[in-house]
Amino acid sequence: MQHLEEQIAHLTKTVDEISAVMARQQTEIDRLTRRVQMLIEREAGREQDAGGGVVIGDERPPHY
Repeated sequence: MQHLEEQIAHLTKTVDEISAVMARQQTEIDRLTRRVQMLIEREAGREQDAGGGVVIGDERPPHY
């Protein structure tokens, strides 16, 4: 019985550690997603200021 309790304690600790790692990774993914979106918007603004066209989403380029 003690062996099973030790095993459960070990598995519980492992699950908690994995959960913490996943939470940190999700935070990092969210941060990087925001930064990429910011960079996309910044580049679209630069292209627009330069007179070039940037296709965003389902927008068709002017030659269609």
